[in-house]
Amino acid sequence: MATAPKLTGLARKLILDGLITEDTAVNAQQQAQKDNNSFIKQLVLANALSAQKIAVAASQEFGIPLIDLSVIDQETLPIDIVDHKLITKHQAIPLFKRGNRLYIGIADPANQIALEEIKFQTGTNTEAILCEIDKLDALIEKVLDSPASGMEDLMDDDLDDVEFSDEDDHNKEETDTSDVDDTPVVRFVNKVFLDAINKKASDLHFEPYEKRYRVRFRIDGILREVASPPLNMAPRITARIKVMSKMDTAERRVPQDGRIKMNISKSRSIDFRVNTCPTLFGEKIVLRILDSSSAQLGIDVLGYEEDQKQLYLDALANPYGMILVTGPTGSGKTVSLYTGLNILNTEDTNISTAEDPVEINLEGINQVNVNPKVGLTFSSALRAFLRQDPDIVMVGEIRDLETAEIAIKAAQTGHMVMSTLHTNDAPQTLARLINMGVPPFNIASAVNLIIAQRLGRRLCPECKTVDELPKEALLEEGFTEEDIAEGLTIYKPVGCEHCDGGNKGRVGIYQVMPISEAMGRVIMQNGNAMDLADQAAKEGIDDLRRSGLKKVKAGVMGLKELNRVTKD
Repeated sequence: MATAPKLTGLARKLILDGLITEDTAVNAQQQAQKDNNSFIKQLVLANALSAQKIAVAASQEFGIPLIDLSVIDQETLPIDIVDHKLITKHQAIPLFKRGNRLYIGIADPANQIALEEIKFQTGTNTEAILCEIDKLDALIEKVLDSPASGMEDLMDDDLDDVEFSDEDDHNKEETDTSDVDDTPVVRFVNKVFLDAINKKASDLHFEPYEKRYRVRFRIDGILREVASPPLNMAPRITARIKVMSKMDTAERRVPQDGRIKMNISKSRSIDFRVNTCPTLFGEKIVLRILDSSSAQLGIDVLGYEEDQKQLYLDALANPYGMILVTGPTGSGKTVSLYTGLNILNTEDTNISTAEDPVEINLEGINQVNVNPKVGLTFSSALRAFLRQDPDIVMVGEIRDLETAEIAIKAAQTGHMVMSTLHTNDAPQTLARLINMGVPPFNIASAVNLIIAQRLGRRLCPECKTVDELPKEALLEEGFTEEDIAEGLTIYKPVGCEHCDGGNKGRVGIYQVMPISEAMGRVIMQNGNAMDLADQAAKEGIDDLRRSGLKKVKAGVMGLKELNRVTKD
């Protein structure tokens, strides 16, 4: 087959092997020059040829050995031998060292400049080993993106745009402008914070042990270790975070609470709620990421079924009454409440909230941090709100009879009241109020809607695959004969470059239970949680399990994940 004179080397090899056409090769070369990419990368980006086929052809053409990076243990890579700037610049990574010979993984066999520059920088003899470009890029990103990749490496990271605001002085943009901001510990902490935000973590854990120190992120509800800094850095990391949080750095015997405001850019800032706790080998620090943008996602993306969403919107449209949201810690209760508040937040509405602490900051809403040490409790804040001409009141949590009675009275006297309780499902919420000592007739007349919820990991749409289960197993899980007769297909996670182990993001599972007249009668007759659950089932209200099965049936969630979050 005739080829253009300029198509030599790998391009010519791919054409002669019938893997690509001459036009494809010419277009790829032209586009690669235009975008400052390599020819190989351009072929993969254009989906003209797989990275694996290109690597095999390049290995044959140039006589360079080929290695599968999926069998390489990341921990054994001599990553610190080579300047990380060179690794990023040339997309070349040191794989192993034998004597004075350093073997470098590259995807482009024509990239001899990389070998020469690494040879000059390290003083070793370099030798190329071919890798598939997609696996090579992923490995380099994973290695260099890790906070544990080396404290000294963080000095060169582009962290200069990050600022930390002092909430005690709104005219002050930075809390610490001294030369200490350039130390490795400071930049390490900054990078960990940025990584947590980029990975959409909800919590950060800094944990000291006898022989090691680790950092973990909670991502999509699951804790994962992301870094293991040197143990001798633990006191300095702890001190840095305590300084940022306005804590007493000399006090290590009792828990402390604080808050950090991180300005990522001129238009976006993230708050961290910080808590320290003295442990056997130092202070453990946990930070909760509070992102106000989560309340502005809109009700459509939270995972409500259409009928459930309408029930919530109908309850929000009522001028008075109580809406309760229940579920364990980390189940998304605050986001659900603030989504409703965001809908109600208009110029003609007076909204006040009492929280411990305020997690989401929304303009137009009067938010109060409760502080029991000075007598500012949920109940005292609620009493103050009722003297300030409120339309809507949100109480972070109903913990005691006094708060419950004031909230009930407010709901009965023309105010919309929203709050949370820690119970397992909607019927148990009503039973919990009765057990607190709230008279049943007050509950029946004041509560309009109860939402119980959980958060489950969403299946990655790119790699999910069919989960083959026998009919008996499906019936045992809770599916009906009608579900199976309709051609039920369920999926399970696999894992790919687009997700984390087959899951990507989270979705809510809800039980949305309006208090009907019949439900009110059950309450007035001192019905227990089982009686209320039976009445809810008669009214066609899906419990959490049934609501979750709908997510599984729709291919949004895997059955194993549903079992993890519902545990029925």
